[in-house]
Amino acid sequence: MTTHTTAPDTPRTPTTGAPSGLVGIPPRIGRALAVGGAVLTIASTFLAWTWTAAFPGDLTVYGYPGGLQVLVLIGGALTALLGLASYGVTGLRRLAPAGADAAVKLAALATFATAWYTVIAISTELGGIVNLEPGAFIVAVSSLAALLGALSLPFERPEPDPIDPDDTSWEHFKHRASHQWDTFKAAFASGAPRALGKLPSHIEILIIVGILALGLLVFTYGIGTEYDELFIGFLITAGLGFAALGKSGLISQASQLTARHQTITVFGAFIAAALFPFTQTDDQYATLGVYILIFATVALGLNIVVGLAGLLDLGYVAFLGVGAYASALVSGSPSSPFDVHFPFWAAVLIGAAASLVFGVLIGAPTLRLRGDYLAIVTLGFGEIFRITANNLDGISGPDLTNGSNGISSIPNLKILGFDFGAQHDIGGFTIGRFANYFLLMLIITAVVVLVFRRSGDSRIGRAWVAIREDETAALAMGINGFRVKLIAFAVGASLAGLAGTVQAHVTYTVTPEQYLFAGAIPPNSAFLLAAVVLGGMGTIGGPLIGAALLFLIPNKLQFLGDYQLFAFGVALILLMRFRPEGLIPNRRRQLEFHEEAEAPTVLSKTGA
Repeated sequence: MTTHTTAPDTPRTPTTGAPSGLVGIPPRIGRALAVGGAVLTIASTFLAWTWTAAFPGDLTVYGYPGGLQVLVLIGGALTALLGLASYGVTGLRRLAPAGADAAVKLAALATFATAWYTVIAISTELGGIVNLEPGAFIVAVSSLAALLGALSLPFERPEPDPIDPDDTSWEHFKHRASHQWDTFKAAFASGAPRALGKLPSHIEILIIVGILALGLLVFTYGIGTEYDELFIGFLITAGLGFAALGKSGLISQASQLTARHQTITVFGAFIAAALFPFTQTDDQYATLGVYILIFATVALGLNIVVGLAGLLDLGYVAFLGVGAYASALVSGSPSSPFDVHFPFWAAVLIGAAASLVFGVLIGAPTLRLRGDYLAIVTLGFGEIFRITANNLDGISGPDLTNGSNGISSIPNLKILGFDFGAQHDIGGFTIGRFANYFLLMLIITAVVVLVFRRSGDSRIGRAWVAIREDETAALAMGINGFRVKLIAFAVGASLAGLAGTVQAHVTYTVTPEQYLFAGAIPPNSAFLLAAVVLGGMGTIGGPLIGAALLFLIPNKLQFLGDYQLFAFGVALILLMRFRPEGLIPNRRRQLEFHEEAEAPTVLSKTGA
């Protein structure tokens, strides 16, 4: 008797035995309902949803979507395209190389959630459903219909009938060949995984340019949301839309393209980032941009310690503080006890060197510890740094840091006569103070990325990975674990100090309260570690994306008041539940978390 292991039982339609979705609608009808509902949702965005402009975004205009209507329009278009791809429409099958059914569910959910959130917000803020126009009722019904249709689609393709692997008879051969042919036809019709195939290099580079342009557009739109309702809708659409693209296989294909042209991708990404200040009319959102880059650069330095070497450092923000204080003390500030004003290049070297020295001093006696013990020691170092900086006020200790008042009135940078605190006209665009610092911080980020990439590919980088995977085995192979870990600690600390030198000049003031273990607004050690883990440990893009999200979202959610951290915590829990490997994981961690899903079906033979 032959037995086999299969996936958990899924609902099946009574007529064909094929898997069905959560609702009792036949998949063929559900697919049509999803596409039709999405098309009707798109049409509804060109109608008025309310009669008054009191609701932000002016949703009273016919023929021109605005505000949250634009997000619903994008969600509806994505649902319709993926739905047509699930039909196998020529030219659209490439939109879902890994299958469209799961992607349609997420896209329809994004559209439904954004549409109903908008309808409920209008009714709540304006005082009832009487404030809704016909367009709002249409979008509510059509988005619900699209979601119900999407939920009727099967969760997985049918499993083949069990076949005895030891049976070599002619009937077995015909059975297996028939199943392979049926599987091929079903895969082609339903959008099963298909390889993209290598396109001409210039086509692939154009695709990468399009991906980078789309990323810049999404980031600019998200950071520039003008009111709270629009940002919440953006989070819903972007989050579920990204998940839908991941399920469809487009994210995987984009990763393959960027991996084949890694140098061009990195260079293009920094060009796209450099264009960000030119998309802004003032410094309002460039301010967030420069702080995001500071946070992201420090997170990338921490990624060397945590992501490559596997050392849990809970006091890493202290190295940022060391670099900031060292730079502030030689910046010419009137609050500094040293009457000196070093040029920027010298301040950068002093900040990075001071952090490196502290990294070695802290790492040398503690890096023989492992796991939780090392985490506790580094947490203690972070607190000791903050308390020490608070006490060096001339009363409790030497007058060095001015205590809780910190080093204030730090002057703006001037490099080769270029004043970073003044506005400048470049190519017809007016670049303000924070935009100047954004471009400077982008150069420093590029240096940190180069250091991370080169060190990760080097012999010492491979030693870090070996220590992270199994320190005992690495020591048995002749790797000097203590020396390797100390180098990781020193390099990570110096990169944090490098970012701290710019932070000191951007914020004008350096105080101990800026370098807590945890707080409502980053950077702090808890948020830095979360950025590395959520973004993707051991990767370049992961901490950059994670830091951008973890800095932007708390700033945009300040309207929630006391519930801000609660909502943010729930979002982090959900993200770690459904994507524990991070937003941009490396292949090893992805296999660790999803090895069961990627494992082949196991056949076993037992006697009856």
